[in-house]
Amino acid sequence: MKKLILLLLFIPIVFSCSKESDKLNAIIKKYETKREYEYKRNKSVENTIKYHQAEANFAKKIIEELEMISLRGLSESEIISRELLLFVLKHKINSNKYKMYLNTITNENAFHLNLARMGNQTFENKKQVIDYLKRLDSLPQLIDYNISLLRTSIKEGMAQPRAVFSNYDYTYNKHIVSYSTESDFYKPFLNLPESFSNRLKDSIVKVAKKSVKKNAIDQYKKIKSFFENEYFPNTRKGLGISTIPNGKEFYQTRINYFTTSNQYSADDIYQIGLNEVARIKQEMQKIIDDLGFKGSFAEFLKFLRTDEQFYPKTTDELLVFARDIAKRIDAELPKFFKTLPRKPYGVVPVPADLAPNYTGGRYLESSSETTAGFYWVNTYNLPSRTLYTIPALTAHEAVPGHHLQISLNKELPEHIPNFRKKLYLHAYGEGWGLYSEYLVDEMNIYRTPYEKFGQLTYEMWRACRLVVDTGVHAKGWTRQQMIDYMSKNTALSIHEVNTETDRYISWPGQALSYKIGEIKIRELRKKAEKALGEKFDIREFHEVILEEGTITLSIMEKRINSYIQKK
Repeated sequence: MKKLILLLLFIPIVFSCSKESDKLNAIIKKYETKREYEYKRNKSVENTIKYHQAEANFAKKIIEELEMISLRGLSESEIISRELLLFVLKHKINSNKYKMYLNTITNENAFHLNLARMGNQTFENKKQVIDYLKRLDSLPQLIDYNISLLRTSIKEGMAQPRAVFSNYDYTYNKHIVSYSTESDFYKPFLNLPESFSNRLKDSIVKVAKKSVKKNAIDQYKKIKSFFENEYFPNTRKGLGISTIPNGKEFYQTRINYFTTSNQYSADDIYQIGLNEVARIKQEMQKIIDDLGFKGSFAEFLKFLRTDEQFYPKTTDELLVFARDIAKRIDAELPKFFKTLPRKPYGVVPVPADLAPNYTGGRYLESSSETTAGFYWVNTYNLPSRTLYTIPALTAHEAVPGHHLQISLNKELPEHIPNFRKKLYLHAYGEGWGLYSEYLVDEMNIYRTPYEKFGQLTYEMWRACRLVVDTGVHAKGWTRQQMIDYMSKNTALSIHEVNTETDRYISWPGQALSYKIGEIKIRELRKKAEKALGEKFDIREFHEVILEEGTITLSIMEKRINSYIQKK
């Protein structure tokens, strides 16, 4: 009889588990299925507004359905999927509420910056030529649409401040050339296949010259006219995002989104930043003292910024050094990780049209099964590229930072929903990147006191971000206050201080994610090390952090607490 009672008790639980899982899977499938509306989103501003409103309405309905699902019937991975989908859907609602789709550019990202990369291809047949010419023909419509969005952002008082667009004319003047054959868009036509007859080649070249002039060169003239005659004269007067309509509320949503948490106010973040700056500065001062440097902290920073030994003489020197660091880290990875990604990565320069206003380096994830990931190193203005920060930069952008984490995320097992494999949450991703800079110290990657100082100045840079981001967007700081604070406390070159300052102004809240995420990972590691003692295994700890892919910091904390209890 007892066995029968136990069996009867068990049966509903099995059915419940299956039922709740099925409900969740159906909702996820509904979310992942492309939604078709009676209008094309990117045809007009009006359609874009309709699209985002429709997506917000859809998100509200899906949230209601998700909240009806019992957690008792779900596996740990399914509970994570539910929580992450709720997070993504709430972001959709906020994106619509605060019209984020109108603010489409920052100091380093815009619709017109990457268009010329379409010319980085080689034709092998006539179909490819025809397809390329079609893409050229579509450029005017794309550009008109984006200009219309920016005109609307001006009307709404949401245009970026003029201060973040220094040297911006380079982004369009580069493509305004005298002859079509000088254009980056014309590159594929310079080496047509040998199999093409001379008559066919002549015909293609004739069409290509007209198309490039009309669809590329003339369009960049239009872009130049728009920015210089319409956008720049009408940029918003206030620097911080709190100066736009509903700006204070909006900034709080950015804090919540980029920290994946509702527990921080701008004042909280500001104070955490001040505390971290003070702590890191003590570590930096110890290195200065150990080096026997005779002078103040400010004088040491000046020494780093002005002494030629710390700067590359050539582009190759910088790239070779970055590749050497990357390969040295590669060799250490098995000691610290149980699972490594299948995809490799390359080390290449930042594209020339992006480089002047671009950050020192960035990771570009693999775009297909046949392409690697790429660690971009900025080789523009070599006297501003400090060699002693390259080890930390490499750890962050390549391995064990973004390449390792993002590649593993894309290679998650089949039971993980696709939306999670494409998801990037900054507190997790950038927090992991900054933690990676700290981690490679344990791999003995920093070989000189200056390189260790470089790691600390990068950590200090991220701590300063907490102060200057909240400073400008919540406390009314000026651009010069931001520059002074950054240059006073970090060894970044003045060029990088300026480009980074403009990035924080034009991308509110994103800069907070690095330090908040890294603090949480290091806090959880310290907790696990203390609780487990000799049982602590660094490879297992990293597996718990990475094996479910991108997660919020609260999910991460639950997983580490569970790991400690099980261990």
